[in-house]
Amino acid sequence: MLLQDCHVCPRDCRVNRLEEETGKCRTGRQALVSSAGPHFGEEAPLVGRGGSGTIFFTNCNLQCCFCQNYSISQLGEGHGVVPDELAVIMLSLQRKGCHNINFVSPTHVVPQILEALEIAAGAGLSLPLVYNSGGYDSVETLKLLDGVIDIYMPDMKYSDEGTARRLSGIEDYPNQNRAAVKEMHRQVGDLELDEHGVALRGLLVRHLVLPKGLAGTPEVCSFLYREISANTYINVMAQYRPCYHAFEVSEISHSLSSDEFAEAVKIARDAGLHRLDRVEDRSSARIFRIL
Repeated sequence: MLLQDCHVCPRDCRVNRLEEETGKCRTGRQALVSSAGPHFGEEAPLVGRGGSGTIFFTNCNLQCCFCQNYSISQLGEGHGVVPDELAVIMLSLQRKGCHNINFVSPTHVVPQILEALEIAAGAGLSLPLVYNSGGYDSVETLKLLDGVIDIYMPDMKYSDEGTARRLSGIEDYPNQNRAAVKEMHRQVGDLELDEHGVALRGLLVRHLVLPKGLAGTPEVCSFLYREISANTYINVMAQYRPCYHAFEVSEISHSLSSDEFAEAVKIARDAGLHRLDRVEDRSSARIFRIL
């Protein structure tokens, strides 16, 4: 089992999480959940009229020094849930009229999600499932989700390995990330919308623009156009602001300028990508707790 000699993600910690040993994600046998509820601050194809049914998992396999959700991802805000409880959360979001179940930071708890989904599906869960990750995912693990996940929404954070190591404490991010995005697209293809513009299936990529060009926007956009699809739906995000330990890194100790963002959008368009969802700031989005 993946958790017994944990290789759920590219960290490959090889700890026995079934015995509550923890590796880089600081998560043992149980998934931890911080909050859940209809979210109206996600990308438009996920939100529709009823909101995206987000479940925020605690902890993360990344250690981003600028994380805006650091109280959840780095400080461990949340509590353990058994599979039955996680299934109940999913079914509750469906009853609330959400358009999908949106697993936020699911990379390190894929086995736990699969356990809960078996229960939820048996109890009538029928919404599209969204895998909303930092993009540092194992292809081997993603293959377990083939036919399960309907919509993949990974980050593409960096094009430079050294930058990824310095800002997020991870190794070989560009190669691992691109392999993961290829596998996601192989499974679900380009993003498909219904007649109301709500996502049904497909790939949606997030790219947070960082100051000083640290996100490697030209390389990310070129990869998507050349190796994924010119029809890739990409959210070029302008909402970077210094949080957590970002003030300790001079290049990212200030907010993104409007010129830097405009240049990133131009780069994406010039690369041939035409399905852009530009999100200026979703930090005020409402999240209703149901836990």
